[in-house]
Amino acid sequence: MRLVRSILALVVGFGICWGFHERIFRFLTHPLRSANPEAFFIYTSPAEALLLYMKMSFFVGIFVASPYILYQVWAFVAPGLYPHEKRYALPFILFGSLFFIGGGAFGHFFLFPLTFGFLGKMAGEEMRFLPRIGEYYTFYSWFLLGIGLIFETPVVIFILARIGLVTPGFLLRKFKYAVLVAFIVAAVITPTPDVVTQSLLAFPMLGLYLLGAGLAWLFGRPRRHPEEKVSDRE
Repeated sequence: MRLVRSILALVVGFGICWGFHERIFRFLTHPLRSANPEAFFIYTSPAEALLLYMKMSFFVGIFVASPYILYQVWAFVAPGLYPHEKRYALPFILFGSLFFIGGGAFGHFFLFPLTFGFLGKMAGEEMRFLPRIGEYYTFYSWFLLGIGLIFETPVVIFILARIGLVTPGFLLRKFKYAVLVAFIVAAVITPTPDVVTQSLLAFPMLGLYLLGAGLAWLFGRPRRHPEEKVSDRE
């Protein structure tokens, strides 16, 4: 039922965004057009433009529906928590939504324009860039979804630390593995194979991990069983 409700929320988000599909198209293609003003998008099948508008509306609908979807995720795992741990639902939903949207904004306004600007300089003056809109949207959407999920790291660590499942010491001891995972993930989801672009994503990931470790140090606590008395300060 949680999955069905999440899908219905996505349908509602799609319906809302469909009314703005042309504006959404201009917004989602802005990073490439700002870096390459002469770029001209093309499509090669009669129905591709319509399907693209639908995909873009659905993609933005994910961000619109993200607070409700995160609520469904929390409601799914809440039965496995102690009663006093369930009160972290609001921070999880609120900050989870903010960090997810913030990750998408980081990719859209910073990482994508920088990447396309760098690649545009490599082409020289003898080649004209005519990107297929479908190919552009494919790696744009997966890239931003990946960044949005990565930006959830501090929120997840905060909840786990409050519940008592992770400690700052544990996170710092595992930092070397976090570095390895960060660069592997960056290599997988970045649209280019160059080290510069991958580093621009990997270093913020490590910063988010350290932010999570800091939150664990400030707000972490041992896990309590339901029969244990919770102090007034908690």
